[in-house]
Amino acid sequence: MIVYQVKCSNGHEFEGWFRNSGVFDQQRKRGDIDCPLCGDTEVSKAPMAPHVARSSGRSDATHESTKEAPAQAAATIAQLRTYVEKHCDYVGESFPAEARRIHYGEVEKRSIYGEASSKEVSRLTDEGIEVHQLPTLPRRND
Repeated sequence: MIVYQVKCSNGHEFEGWFRNSGVFDQQRKRGDIDCPLCGDTEVSKAPMAPHVARSSGRSDATHESTKEAPAQAAATIAQLRTYVEKHCDYVGESFPAEARRIHYGEVEKRSIYGEASSKEVSRLTDEGIEVHQLPTLPRRND
């Protein structure tokens, strides 16, 4: 397996695992690799720094990426939340009822977000209604 840092035409970078470089090239040409943030299939290999281990078995690259990972995750979660808030209708606590109305064709199909308990989410899922929980970030008191 080989790991590549991949970049889409919108500038988003993500990691991809491939059997070898030939498989990456084949999948890229077929449009099988898509950006997890925007769905763009116009991707290329991004420049990568080599991973060189120190004698202690730990590399500076690994140590730095471990420190940066939480910040990158938080930024991605914030981007997702901003996207949903911009492109979907907020329906508040009526989310379960509105999701059912959309699913059963009682109202025009649209993307919504709102509040639902885990029990309500479970019931929606049991009915075949696709729902996803938005990840949240801990509040910071800066």
